[in-house]
Amino acid sequence: RERTMKTSIVFLLCISVFPGFSQGRVVREDETGFAECNVFFSGQVPPEGFTEPFHVKICQQYNKEPRFATLYSTKDKIPLYSAFKFTKPARSDEENWLVEPQIDDPENDLHEMVHEADIGGTVANLGANQALTSDYVGSGYERGLLNPSLLNEEDFQVATYTLTNAVPLSPALSKSWHRDIGKVVEQALIPHCSKMDHLYLLAGAVPSRVQVKGKVSVPESLWLAACCDAPEGWSLGLVKKTNDENSLADLTVRELEKQLLPGVHLFKGNCGKDKQSQEKREAALQAVSQIRSGEQVGTNSNQETKENGLVRRVAGIIATPFIKLLELLIYIFVELVKFVFYFLWLVVKRVVGTVLGGVCSLWNGTVSYLKAISMVLISIPYDVGRVIVNIFLGFLQIVQDVMSLTYRILSIPVGFVLHLAAFPYRSICAIPSVLQDMATGIVGTFSLVIDATAAALHGFHYLAWHILKRFVPKGSSGD
Repeated sequence: RERTMKTSIVFLLCISVFPGFSQGRVVREDETGFAECNVFFSGQVPPEGFTEPFHVKICQQYNKEPRFATLYSTKDKIPLYSAFKFTKPARSDEENWLVEPQIDDPENDLHEMVHEADIGGTVANLGANQALTSDYVGSGYERGLLNPSLLNEEDFQVATYTLTNAVPLSPALSKSWHRDIGKVVEQALIPHCSKMDHLYLLAGAVPSRVQVKGKVSVPESLWLAACCDAPEGWSLGLVKKTNDENSLADLTVRELEKQLLPGVHLFKGNCGKDKQSQEKREAALQAVSQIRSGEQVGTNSNQETKENGLVRRVAGIIATPFIKLLELLIYIFVELVKFVFYFLWLVVKRVVGTVLGGVCSLWNGTVSYLKAISMVLISIPYDVGRVIVNIFLGFLQIVQDVMSLTYRILSIPVGFVLHLAAFPYRSICAIPSVLQDMATGIVGTFSLVIDATAAALHGFHYLAWHILKRFVPKGSSGD
């Protein structure tokens, strides 16, 4: 278990060090079929009749190479089928499960399959259109692979461990499905197809109304369609009901298509139905029947099989120490590579940090310098404009004062100005008259005083005479 954990850590390191190492590309609508994954279909033509808007085409890739194709239902959160070819039997049962970010968030920048725990918050609506590991935890169901990992090796096997290739199966059914499909492909299909690379396989699931945690549909049946598109070719179908783990019914591709969606055609031209070799097909079905009944395929060569098995066991005992030593060397090499990459990452991080710090400081200084110069250059026209405006305003003030003074001067009456101008002349000319008038006044005054005095004396004289005339006897007056 410890070795498996270490190996998993190394695998995660490789995923993080080599971008694009594992990809599951969602095929665009403007692309033909499954794009570069069309090679997994007979005649490079995918099945027809799967046209619902919630059907998503995925070209499953690994290490920048197409490995198999999947039609995924975002409504049922399970694959409807996976198309693949047999490579070689698997040598490892190690599982590293991946999810496809573009199914939930087509606008994100993650164009490759990633581990669910590594996504974080980078994918919007994660799990809205696909199943996640959390949907299977505690549900009693396993992630059953439509394209079994045991029929693939190396990069092809790693690519199968994606949740877009998995359906909910009970542990017993998952084990039975993988065992039966593995035996059928290796013992019944491959031996009866003249060209192994022309054997096209479609493994699919029919969704039911039963759902895991109200989200992921549990299939009501699993099916496999095989097409040997070669001379003396043939095609056949197999169906396993999920309520009976021991069931495995064989039927023609046409019969299988009728159990799927209306209008479905799995293989181009029904995989050359007019040129099929009935002999080869019957031989393949006979082998399937033996597998279904639990018999060993090829009973005529039982002795040879036992001998080969004994040889393989002896060879395995001898080779085991060397295999263990090789695994140790590989582990040491991987750890060394990991250490080297980690050291290089630290160096690059430090160098890049220093360079970025210097560049940032230089950039800030340059920006501050340019900002100061810009402010000065901007202030020069502003100051010049302000001086010009002040000069113009001063000139306008002078003009205003001149016009105001002129208005005030012009507003003085002309007669007043003439009288004011003639005042000195008239003043000088009036002096003789004034002196004459003064002299006349003085003379008149003295004359008036003399006349007044004379009049007063005359009055007193007249009064005194009358008084005397009244009181003095008249006789005495004769005397």
